Amino acid sequence: MLDINEIMKILPHRYPFLLVDRIVELETGKRIVGAKNVTVNEPFFPGHFPGHPVMPGVLIIEAMAQVAAILAYVSSDESVRSKVTYFVGIDNARFRKPVVPGDQLRLELEAVGCKRGIWTFSGRVQVADKLVAEAELKATFADK
Repeated sequence: MLDINEIMKILPHRYPFLLVDRIVELETGKRIVGAKNVTVNEPFFPGHFPGHPVMPGVLIIEAMAQVAAILAYVSSDESVRSKVTYFVGIDNARFRKPVVPGDQLRLELEAVGCKRGIWTFSGRVQVADKLVAEAELKATFADK
């Protein structure tokens, strides 16, 4: 659906903080599915943890937030095109299994609603059909 070049037209993030490689499913205003290939070359692995690389949970949440931002952006009107999406809240985050080099994250986000300019999402992350993380996220648009 969206490749990395199209994603970079929407998100301001760049390496090493762009944490989504592809959007594989998209229903405007409803849901989105993104993919992140986790490689041993990620800049955080040498320190987290030496000899036992594990993707930090906070970066899994950030990857979810980036996918959610894409859904909010494509679901909103033209007025957001000059704005940036800010991650403004997280609730009920849970981490079920470690994410390691070689895994591919499947980041599934569903839009729960948008009230007063604040989007709410329900998200799940899977690796090989196994749940590794879940959370409820909030995001809004602001001037750059």
